[in-house]
Amino acid sequence: MNLQQLYGVLLAGGVVLLAGIAAVRTAGRLGLPSLLLFLALGVLLGEDALGIDFDDAQLAQTLGTSALAIILIEGGLSTRWADIRRLLLPSSLLATVGVAISVGLTAAGAHLLLGMNWQLALLLGAIVSSTDAAAVFSVLRALPLPRRMAGMVEAESGFNDAPTVILVLVFSTATADLPDPGVIAGQIAYQLVAGTVVGLLVGWAGTAALRYVALPATGLYPLATVGLGVIAFAAAGAANASGFMAAYLAGIVLGNAVLPHRVATRSFAEGIGWLAQIGLFVMLGLLVDPSELAGALLPATVIGLVLLLVARPVSVAACLTPFRAGWREQAFISWAGLRGAVPIVLATYPIVAAVPGSGQLLNIVFVLVVIFTLVQGPTLPALARLLHVTQPGQTREASIEAAPLDTLDADLLTLTIPPGSRLHGVEVFELRLPAPANVTLIIRDGDTVVPQPDTRLREGDDVLVVATSATRAHVERRLRAVGRQGRLAHWYGERGDPDQEPSHVTLPEGDTEPWTSRTAPSRRSAPSTTATPGEETTSPSSSPATAPVPSSSTTEPTPTLRRTP
Repeated sequence: MNLQQLYGVLLAGGVVLLAGIAAVRTAGRLGLPSLLLFLALGVLLGEDALGIDFDDAQLAQTLGTSALAIILIEGGLSTRWADIRRLLLPSSLLATVGVAISVGLTAAGAHLLLGMNWQLALLLGAIVSSTDAAAVFSVLRALPLPRRMAGMVEAESGFNDAPTVILVLVFSTATADLPDPGVIAGQIAYQLVAGTVVGLLVGWAGTAALRYVALPATGLYPLATVGLGVIAFAAAGAANASGFMAAYLAGIVLGNAVLPHRVATRSFAEGIGWLAQIGLFVMLGLLVDPSELAGALLPATVIGLVLLLVARPVSVAACLTPFRAGWREQAFISWAGLRGAVPIVLATYPIVAAVPGSGQLLNIVFVLVVIFTLVQGPTLPALARLLHVTQPGQTREASIEAAPLDTLDADLLTLTIPPGSRLHGVEVFELRLPAPANVTLIIRDGDTVVPQPDTRLREGDDVLVVATSATRAHVERRLRAVGRQGRLAHWYGERGDPDQEPSHVTLPEGDTEPWTSRTAPSRRSAPSTTATPGEETTSPSSSPATAPVPSSSTTEPTPTLRRTP
């Protein structure tokens, strides 16, 4: 490639990137998943439209797998461990047993209804049984869902790529009789366990290194973090383990560790995640031949209906009923099993393996993803409201960033107060931060404010707090608590724990609390008569019957407060 050709490639790439970014904005306004417009952009650039000829399935598989690794790393970095740690067992069952049930039922439907041979039917079932992390993350995180439900679907989408990849590889390489189910189960178990070990080891080692070494520039922390996720993916793959599992788990460990510049790292990872999504979907749109898609419309619709109305609900019910998940939650999780790039990338594996009829599978999968993303994605918000599984007005967590102050063994925390946070209107002294933590500066509407004890915080403020390493965890808990329940957070029983729901959720009548037994404490519980350092106190004689009641002129009870030294 000479210099002029390089200019042409970069110009085309930049135009496609900007068109993809514009597609994200357009999709948001239309209420559509952005992946559909990315795919449409790729089809438009293809040989049947603008004339770009791309049919290299091997290259598509290589680039697609790399892009999926980046997307999973970003998904892990943005996943809160507190949201999924008590959901590991049910989400793991969905990603393994649930996938097996879904593959079996979908394959049976393809064999009986479409007359496919068993190898192609099992391949199709394995390809479409994986939910797509990029699609799930982009749609669900815009809905005010309870954390346990959103965490369940997100964890499943991160975990189930590995088993489906293994199944697709096994069925693609089977030349005569299919392997013994015990052999398949053994391969899946080894790859998942080994991938888990590699991901956790790389995540923990990377966390220790980033804590020990102070890098000279802020921008190096995001690069190092994403680089560690790539190392986990590649190391697991080299050990014949699941690279997808390793990448996702390494991302979770790094994203939830107390590291400098966490918000900057997540912003960087989100950016390259979007870049990977845009490039991946455009490439997959280029790969298909639009003139051949009409013949795949009927089989794609049939298999999609079997998957959506039979295989997915049965697998969800089988895995979640033992955990007392109500039927409303099961119905929503069944409908939220979105498909996206993963099935289309997996459809290239049998093509590379030269499985007879595999070209037909790619067209069927492509049409299925487009049709059922159009059906499921835009209807999820309405379905969530219909099933009463949303939390309208859910309080957004305040964002806390950190930069190291090596000479003081302290951190500079940046607290961003989002709309709706109960930090709005709280005076600085009412934060009750433990000594020697201190609010040093407030950035408000582009101006700096040197805070006084009676300075009131406002929505949109960036608050700078200096905290020593010994008090940092306490400071973060206190700031989260006040952001959730206001200045009387301790009186209401809010401690700012990362895994505590920000507000009490009333489940629909007839449903029980699934997967977790811990809920936010009632506001009518008796106040504590003792306070941890930095918290407000109440009179020992206070009780639920005699607790202060808001007057008509105030919005909060007046507590007995004390300043920290």
